[in-house]
This record gives sequence, structure tokens and C-alpha cells, in this order.
Amino acid sequence: MTRVAAIDCGTNSVRLLIADVTGGGLTDVERRLEIVRLGQGVDRTGRLAPEALERTFGAMRGYAKLIKEHGASPVRVVATSATRDAANRADFVTGVREIFGVEPEVVTGAEEARLSFVGATAGLSGVEPPVLVFDIGGGSTEFVLGSETVENVLSVDIGCVRLTERHLASGVTPQAVAAAGADIDAALDRVAAEVPVERARTVIGLAGTVTTIAGIALDAPAYDPERNHGARIEAARVHEISRRLLAMSHDERAAIPVMHPGRVDVIGAGGLILDRILARFGFPEVLVSEHDILDGLAYSLDESSSG
Repeated sequence: MTRVAAIDCGTNSVRLLIADVTGGGLTDVERRLEIVRLGQGVDRTGRLAPEALERTFGAMRGYAKLIKEHGASPVRVVATSATRDAANRADFVTGVREIFGVEPEVVTGAEEARLSFVGATAGLSGVEPPVLVFDIGGGSTEFVLGSETVENVLSVDIGCVRLTERHLASGVTPQAVAAAGADIDAALDRVAAEVPVERARTVIGLAGTVTTIAGIALDAPAYDPERNHGARIEAARVHEISRRLLAMSHDERAAIPVMHPGRVDVIGAGGLILDRILARFGFPEVLVSEHDILDGLAYSLDESSSG
């Protein structure tokens, strides 16, 4: 058994997984999430904002204490879309190195997708290959198709934070929704051209947009990852929820029992991305996974320590 720690720093959230890895899989010790909005303004300025960096480092200092308390080693820290896009990403790298004592990896979209695929498919029942995994993040969405191994990977710059800041921050008007939809459709044109999605027999969705919409679809009284994991949500239900979220006020979205406060302002854009993916490719449903890049990172740490 190896006790490892994985930290995933995305555009919207920073997450921690401390897990015991054995030949039989992962056993969670700690799984934490904090919404820090590291990608605040990056689409517009090309830089990580000082206040966003400080929010992120504050969350990470708490994670470093947990890692020490649980005696986890090795540790792997990855950063994704917002940090890839930032001119001052060296500030992020320096801060992370000081907190964890390891060099963070600013991973490519392709590597992010591969790690997500491994994490999402391990231990999930009812998965008929080939499998298409998509991970809707704050700044980008990753698509990966594979069976036993990854075959096709693509990362496109559509995410719930990026599209909200670009189109919906001043109001959810029909014109703003149409503009966001046009960005999504242009990205999905690339997906259709570069990934043979029609081969997929199982479609798995990851990350907070998908799990939040799953909780709404299941009428859950509170966020319940165990209930979400492995749930199958029909495309028609996603379409209905997506339209409803875009029509709601901020307070109405905040009152949804499964809604994390840090997702209230971006869930409309996230739901629109999910809805457009299912509609564009004619997928009848999405299989929800609560396991993702964090789990893929944990497995990679076990492999590296044993090799």
C-alpha cells in the first residue's frame, strides 16, 4: 500500500485527494474541494490576478497541513487551463513550490485528458468500450476516447468560467446565450473533426458541472457523491435543467440544495456546454463519474513509486 497525495488546481477550484493505493484500487483518506477561481480574468488579461493567487495559496496551505498529518508521500501537484494560459504562471509555480516542496506541473490539455480518463474509468461498472470521457472545467473541456488505452485526445477552450466571463457576466440575455453557444459549437466542430466520437459506446461526464446537474436530475436533498457516481442522466433531462438554470436568477440557483456556492454564477454556462455536447453528437445519456483527474494522479503516483 502507498499513501499518496494529489492536488489538482483548475480554473475554478483547487482539489485534494489523499488516498491509499493498492493493487485493488484506491481508498480515500481525504477528498477536499475549495472554489478559489484562480482563472479570474485570465481570458481577458492573460494573467493570474494577485488576489486569485492568494486565495489559491490559502487553500493549498490547508491541504499541506492535511498531507503532513496523514503522512502522505509522494505528492503530485498539477495545474490546468488557467495556468497554461497565464503569462505570469511563474508566480504560481514559485508559490506552490514553497507550500508543498514539490515542483507543480502545468500539464497540457492532452495529459489532463489522459489522467482524467484513467481516473474516470477505473472501477466504474457498466462501461462498454470504446469510452468517450469529457471533463468540463472552468477554462477548458477535455475529450478523450479509448478502450484499454487512450486513442484520441483533444482539449478545447470552452469552460464554465471562461464562457461566463466572456458572454454572460453582464446578464443572461438571448443574445448572450447565443454568443456562448456559438463558441461552444465552434469548439465542437474541432472535436468532430479530430475525435471519432461516433465510435463511443459509453459516454462519461466529469467535474462539477456534470455532478451538480446530476444532483439536480436526481432531486437530491444535498450533494451526494455516492449517489451521483454511476448515475445515468438522460439527454432530455439535461436539456430541461440547462434551460432552467439559464432562466433562473442568482438567488434561485443558490437555493438549489446540491449547488456549491462557488458554482452559482458559472453553472449556467457549464450546463449549456453539457447540453450542447449531448445534442451535437446525439448521445442519449451521460454516465456520471465522481472520479477524475485526481484519481488518475493518485494511480500515477503509485506506479512511479513502485517503478
